[in-house]
Amino acid sequence: MPSLRQHFPKRIWLLNGLLLAAAVTYVVGVTAPIMTLKKLFFITNTFSVVSGIRALFEEKEWFLFFLITLFSLVLPVLKLGLLTVIANLRYSTTRKLDRWLRLLAHYGKWSMLDVMIVAILFVSIKLGGLVSLEVHYGIYVFACSVLLTMLATWLAEHLAEKRSLLLDAEDETGEL
Repeated sequence: MPSLRQHFPKRIWLLNGLLLAAAVTYVVGVTAPIMTLKKLFFITNTFSVVSGIRALFEEKEWFLFFLITLFSLVLPVLKLGLLTVIANLRYSTTRKLDRWLRLLAHYGKWSMLDVMIVAILFVSIKLGGLVSLEVHYGIYVFACSVLLTMLATWLAEHLAEKRSLLLDAEDETGEL
């Protein structure tokens, strides 16, 4: 059973390019500074997603540590890996590809939670009168990674749907 790569070689290059760009912007986005907090005009702290997670671990804020680690580090990496598998592996049956796509669809419902967590963090900080917040380029690069991943997800699902239609047409004509 041919893979998406064999059916759509030029579009898979585009999909893999999107995945590579999403991975690079993701790494930069989680390691680059996303914000600087200024408290009482004297104390200044600059955070990235990774340094914020590290601070939560050091302060033993276990719930927030696990929540943000899961939704900002683990799940985005798994989604990029899953998309890479969908795009590049050869499938013995259409059902296996369908299972991967269903997993991606179920997972996709959770994929924007990392953005919501960062947004809630910003809103909660902005509400404090004695704290000012300066946003840095890392948040924009992180958002770019999310958008690239969403675009790659759409393209993978679109190609899989086209592949399925092509296979159905081949079955009807008796060609395999």
